[in-house]
Amino acid sequence: MTIAPLQPYDPAYPVHMQLAAYNARDIDAFMPWWADDCEYYAFPSTLLANTATAIRERHVERFKEPDLHGKLLTRIVVGNMVVDHETVQRNFPEGRSEVDVICIYLVVDGKIAKAWFNMGTPRLHSPKV
Repeated sequence: MTIAPLQPYDPAYPVHMQLAAYNARDIDAFMPWWADDCEYYAFPSTLLANTATAIRERHVERFKEPDLHGKLLTRIVVGNMVVDHETVQRNFPEGRSEVDVICIYLVVDGKIAKAWFNMGTPRLHSPKV
């Protein structure tokens, strides 16, 4: 089976582009994929940010993590909903870790309008000394 490359009109396109910017830790490339009035939740309903400005503030700090990287394992697209399963490398206070994350995106007019994130338990790789 051959998979066609993503096109800008595909619901997965803004999700793909924001993940690439996330991995580059490039806040200016990351932000255009989020609607101005987007909502960002810890699954299922804990609102963490309700504007692009608030999402930017959260990610400016996160992008300072030297080992930050999201590895896409699986992506499902149904209509304008995109569901990703990722393993994310993070730098937590306890040390470098990885964590499984389920990311659910609602895409409207080529931008992420809502997103929900369900994080698993971090797995510590290298404790801080």
